[in-house]
Amino acid sequence: MKNDTGSEPKFKTKTSAGAEPALMELFVDCLRDIYWAENHLVKTLPKMIKSATSQKLADTIQNHLEETVEHVSRLEVIFDLLGLEAIAKKCDAMEGLAKEGEGIIESTDSGTATRDVGIILASQKVEHYEIATYGGLVQLATTLGLDEVAEILAQTLNEEKLADELLTEVAENDVNYKAADEA
Repeated sequence: MKNDTGSEPKFKTKTSAGAEPALMELFVDCLRDIYWAENHLVKTLPKMIKSATSQKLADTIQNHLEETVEHVSRLEVIFDLLGLEAIAKKCDAMEGLAKEGEGIIESTDSGTATRDVGIILASQKVEHYEIATYGGLVQLATTLGLDEVAEILAQTLNEEKLADELLTEVAENDVNYKAADEA
């Protein structure tokens, strides 16, 4: 199977020759989708940080923004390992989740804990989408015998899970209670 650059890929798979092309094509399509999504988040997370009232929430999202930049870099490494050009494919799901987050910001009052609760909810929807995507990609990479790729994807999956946990902590230990006391 030739890749985008016309050369042979740098990997061999465990799957049968008949199944490999279709499964590999799906895998690459999903990689391109999450590559678009991660790049989109690099642009949208700063808006969430700016809109947050809680410093702890802003710091949590800022830290995840830095991780997201790293996630983009890791995906580029994966494309390189596969001998493919890093091409993004628009992710309709992430676009929708980002629009939903913007809507929450627009529909809540600036400087309120209620807005922070909305930001956390929107952020966790994004994290859960990413957890599902990376979880599936790790399994596909493993099935395809792409152990190094699976390890890289698993590292990102673990960071997405941790980001979700940290958002829950901010909500449970601070923001939700403040929002409950707002008029």
